[in-house]
Amino acid sequence: MTSKFHKLLQAQVRNEFTASQQYIALAVWFDGQDFPRLAKHFYRQALEERNHALMITQYMLDTGHQVTVPGVDEVRNEFAEPAELITLALQQERAVTDEIIALAKAARDEDDYKGEQFMQWFLKEQVEEVAAMTTLLNIVKRADGNLFDVENYLARESVGDGGSDDPLAPRAAGGAL
Repeated sequence: MTSKFHKLLQAQVRNEFTASQQYIALAVWFDGQDFPRLAKHFYRQALEERNHALMITQYMLDTGHQVTVPGVDEVRNEFAEPAELITLALQQERAVTDEIIALAKAARDEDDYKGEQFMQWFLKEQVEEVAAMTTLLNIVKRADGNLFDVENYLARESVGDGGSDDPLAPRAAGGAL
């Protein structure tokens, strides 16, 4: 029998892969506009979301649960101006935060202490992700259309770089990229 927590975990694998694809769409948009730092930022975000999906996959495998590799939802590719992309990314991170909170709550409600502990890293990660995307959106707004200022900011600062070498990060199936 599969618990609510494990059903939500399976759904989260899809959510993380979809988030990865959405970040690739944002990266490609910035790449097509010749903004390499913004493109690189979102390509890196895409890899991070892919790794999150595979961390959840590895946890499910480690705990003896069947994993189904899902397809992904449609992603948005058309944008009128750069702030739309960052706003979408921030909305996506806030939605993922809500999903992770629901997962942690389901694990707690079911007295699944291993599952609850597993979710703690993701809760911490989401605080960092929302903060980084909020900062990036503020920088884009302050740049008032001059994305070269945003590019320079990204060259100087390490926005959204916090979790890449986190020794406490869960192991990803097949290894993190």
